[in-house]
Amino acid sequence: MGYAKTAILMAAMTALFLGVGALLGGRGGMMIALVIAVGMNAFSYWNSDKAVLRMHNARQVDERTAPEYYRLVAGLAANAGMPMPRVFIIDTDQPNAFATGRNPENAAVAATTGLLQRLTREELAGVMAHELAHVKNHDTLIMTITATFAGAISMLANFAMFFGNRDRPGGIFGTLALMILAPLAAALVQMAISRSREYEADRMGAEICGHPLWLAGALQKIEAFALRIDNPAAERNPATAHMFIINPLHAFAHDKLFSTHPKTANRVAALQAMAAGMPVATRPSVPRVPPTKPRGPWG
Repeated sequence: MGYAKTAILMAAMTALFLGVGALLGGRGGMMIALVIAVGMNAFSYWNSDKAVLRMHNARQVDERTAPEYYRLVAGLAANAGMPMPRVFIIDTDQPNAFATGRNPENAAVAATTGLLQRLTREELAGVMAHELAHVKNHDTLIMTITATFAGAISMLANFAMFFGNRDRPGGIFGTLALMILAPLAAALVQMAISRSREYEADRMGAEICGHPLWLAGALQKIEAFALRIDNPAAERNPATAHMFIINPLHAFAHDKLFSTHPKTANRVAALQAMAAGMPVATRPSVPRVPPTKPRGPWG
């Protein structure tokens, strides 16, 4: 169902793009805007992981510097049948995590020090399994495509003032409405796709770790802390908020209509229903890799 909803929403984004181009009455401005938007987002796609990790001052760790955390991710990746991603820690007190990278072979997962300190091993497993699910589902690619269309739609709307057909119904007022409403509609569709991918990552993450309630408990705990603990890097870079497992920005400052995350209560309810229907005997465990020379559990 998650994939079907995503496909429908992406079709709506495509239709919106074509509709705005048609309203402008020509292909010239549409093609210019599309080429620029694709170029910008292609560059972002190939370099977004490095840029985002730099924005949040993430430091890469390994089995020597963060043995328990690293081995936990390794065990989950093995459960998921995925390549081992690069592993990062972000030095901030707000518990949170995200994944980045253009595909499973070039992926990275990052957890904050607040997450590593405040969650149990089981809850942490649920969170990192969710992030690995994003990687396995190629959600970075999906969001890059939608960002391409959203950017192109915004550019087309801006071009409307200069290249639009003023003789069409509505005249200047129709042009102004197009400039305002088209990017708004694109943003709403983009955020709906992001929310859909969160539900799918919750489902697959619960399968990877084998215990949906681990993730459910983690989501509740992270939201409670995130509402009262700042994440300064995220506040400086709000465009990265959709990447985190829970919105790192304070909820009171942002309209729920434009939220990139579903309500935590709804996510928890879905995970609880999933747990009720999952036989205990079929649940995998997170493999424990024998330690080498530990230097503290989290680095």
